[in-house]
Amino acid sequence: MRKAKAILWFHRVPSHDSPPHKAWRYGACTQGGRSRALMRKHQVTPRVLTRPPRPSLRPFVQTLWAVGPTASLRPAGVARERVLPTGEMHLVFRLTDHPLRLFQSIDDPTGQTISHAIVGGVRASFYVRDVSEPVGSVGAQLHPSASVLLFGVPAEELAGRHTPLDDLWGPVAAEMRERLQEASPEQQLEILESFLAARLPKVRALHPAVAHALERFTTTASVHDVVREGGWSHRRFIELFRSAMGVTPKLYTRLLRFQRIMRRMDTDPQAAWVDVALDAGYSDQPHFTREFREFAGVTPGEFRALAPRHTHHVPVRPSSGGQDAPGRDPSARL
Repeated sequence: MRKAKAILWFHRVPSHDSPPHKAWRYGACTQGGRSRALMRKHQVTPRVLTRPPRPSLRPFVQTLWAVGPTASLRPAGVARERVLPTGEMHLVFRLTDHPLRLFQSIDDPTGQTISHAIVGGVRASFYVRDVSEPVGSVGAQLHPSASVLLFGVPAEELAGRHTPLDDLWGPVAAEMRERLQEASPEQQLEILESFLAARLPKVRALHPAVAHALERFTTTASVHDVVREGGWSHRRFIELFRSAMGVTPKLYTRLLRFQRIMRRMDTDPQAAWVDVALDAGYSDQPHFTREFREFAGVTPGEFRALAPRHTHHVPVRPSSGGQDAPGRDPSARL
């Protein structure tokens, strides 16, 4: 009797901090009827692997992830999507043949090809990208304060745009991509993690004013109070914070509030918008709607009608008028 061969299976579990998809945990099962039954029972798809980094990296790296080339979880007929801001940076190596392609708007006919290895700076608005082809990738979600340490430039210089990694790392970027292409998903995470750990200097710390602000902004949105507590001039504090984080303190607190909305929509997708707005700290509905549209490119009602499977990845549904078609017609169902 032939010995059963062990394989890995992935089971999706909810997570709010694992781009670009939900987190998956993995375990071992035997190949054959039992594994197929388990996959059917749990709707397992061996596509995405994500985990937190080693403790020494956690002040600067939030999540490591690897996505297989079959991980196209987009609705049928959707070739573009809006990617909503997170208040963080990301580093991505695309391992298949399709480089990142961005569009100025949802009806931009040509777009712009960026690179296979990219650094995405912290953003205050969505961007539109091509999702017409399945793409395998490996990456990390980064705290903006890692920018100087990893890339040699302040976060504000990379903010609001995507930068080809070879512009920052030179030929090392292509060499790293080749190493990742030859590895398994688990090995890819280990390779990227080790590389980031080696690249970060041994002595590293945020400026005390920025560190204090980040801690306080978890409980208050008052920039004035934080400046007063830190003892720095308002202008100097703004300079320090923007250099480290890529955006001003006020914009950063607005992004934090938007992330609270996204987490609420992830856990309670049918919550009344008035409750969402009040819980997030908005004083009135028009303010909430205006800011939501600024960050997401759609109104809250349009967001819900588009029914994104992942809150930060909103499908751009095709329509003859160049605008999103919010209804879920048969050609665009999840």
